[in-house]
This record gives sequence, structure tokens and C-alpha cells, in this order.
Amino acid sequence: MKTYLYPAYFHRAESGSYGIEFPDLPGCFSTGDDLEDALNMAREALGLHLFGLLEDKDTIPAPSAIEAVPQEAGSFIVPIEGRPDMVRDEIRNRSVKKTLTIPYWLNEEAERHNVNFSQVLQEALKQRVGV
Repeated sequence: MKTYLYPAYFHRAESGSYGIEFPDLPGCFSTGDDLEDALNMAREALGLHLFGLLEDKDTIPAPSAIEAVPQEAGSFIVPIEGRPDMVRDEIRNRSVKKTLTIPYWLNEEAERHNVNFSQVLQEALKQRVGV
């Protein structure tokens, strides 16, 4: 699983929350209520952004050296790990609701046998598509 490491620019707002920007990745930014939340949100934002770039077959820019990122007074730079493969796996394995129609009599019989409809459908689909 590939890990990317990018510098993130953290600045504290008057409210005490943190704003986060990734200078190498335009459009990749987040916020956090406190420092712990900001670090978690930064990892999530970076992973999602990199996942989007990979899905769109865009070039992933090289990260800047931390010392090359300009800072303002009261701000700081943190290296953040991004794992787009984890994001991909999470997205692909989430449940999707499907509506289906079966005959009334079959529904009655299946319910009498305490059939788990979702499990049966998943098993049948896996068998049908060969996975």
C-alpha cells in the first residue's frame, strides 16, 4: 500500500480551530476543531485528494521539502501521510442500498425460513460474476 507524505500548512483561527492547506495540492484543504481533530482531518483530506487524482489519472505532484514551505507567524508545517489505497478500499466496500422486486409468495417463504436477503443476494452476485 503506497503512502504519500506531504507538508501541510496549519494556521490557528481566532476561534481556536485550525485551518489546513496543502501547498503542493491546490484545492486540498480542511479544518479541525482542535489539533488532534485537525491532524485527523488533514490525513483524511490528503487521502481523498490523492484518491481523486489517481481515479482521474492525473499526475500526482512531488511534495515540497518542509523547509521550503513559507510560514506566517503563528503557523506551522506538519508532514502528513496520505493513503489513497485505504480510501479506495473504504469506498469500494461501503454498503449500497438496492431496491428489488420478488414475487410475494417467494418473499413469504423466505421470511418463514428467516432468510437474510442481503446475504443471499451478495452470495448470488459473487457467484454470478465469479468473485
